[in-house]
Amino acid sequence: MIAAMMTAANLGARVTGWGFIVFTIGSICWSIVGFSSDQTNLLATNIFLTLVNGVGIWRWLGRQRAYEDGGKSAERASRRSPAANLFTAGGIAGMTVEDAHGDTIGKAVEALIECRTGTLSYIVVASGGVGGVAEELRAVPYDALALRQNRIVLDLAAPAFQHLPPLAAGDWPAQAPSVQASSFRTDAA
Repeated sequence: MIAAMMTAANLGARVTGWGFIVFTIGSICWSIVGFSSDQTNLLATNIFLTLVNGVGIWRWLGRQRAYEDGGKSAERASRRSPAANLFTAGGIAGMTVEDAHGDTIGKAVEALIECRTGTLSYIVVASGGVGGVAEELRAVPYDALALRQNRIVLDLAAPAFQHLPPLAAGDWPAQAPSVQASSFRTDAA
C-alpha cells in the first residue's frame, strides 16, 4: 500500500523510484512464500512482478531521475547567470497560478506549444474542486500570463479569469483563446 501511494502520487522520480523498490521487496517476499509453500502460481506471478519492478526502478531512479536532475541543474545555473532564467517545460504542470493580486487561483495542468514557432500558446489552469473532483479547467493565453521560477502569474484579476469559458474534458481549443483587453489588469488595479 505504501509503494502504491508513492508511485500514484507522482511526486517526482526519486519518490516514484523508491516506491518501486518497496514493490520489489514485497514481490521478493511473496516469491519466497510461494517457493516455500509450493505455490507455483504465487511464485511465478511474483517473479514476473519483480522483473516489472526492476524496470520501474531503472526508469525512475536511473533515466528519469537523470532527466529531472539535469533540468534542475540548468534552472539553478540560470539563476546565477546573466542569461534569462530557465525552468523546465515539464515543470509547468503543477505550478501554482496566481491572479494579478497575488492570490492563488489554481494550478497549471498543461502547456500547449505551437509547433511552427515553438512558442507557448496557452496554459490550462485547474481551479476549484478538491483533489481533481469538481475542478474547472480554463485556457489562458500566453500574453495574459507571466512565467516565474516557481509560479505563474496571470495578468488578470480573479473575476476576469472566472469569465474565461471552462473547458470540456478532453476538448481543448486548437488555438489560444482571446482575452479582451478590458480583462487585463491596469496599473490602477
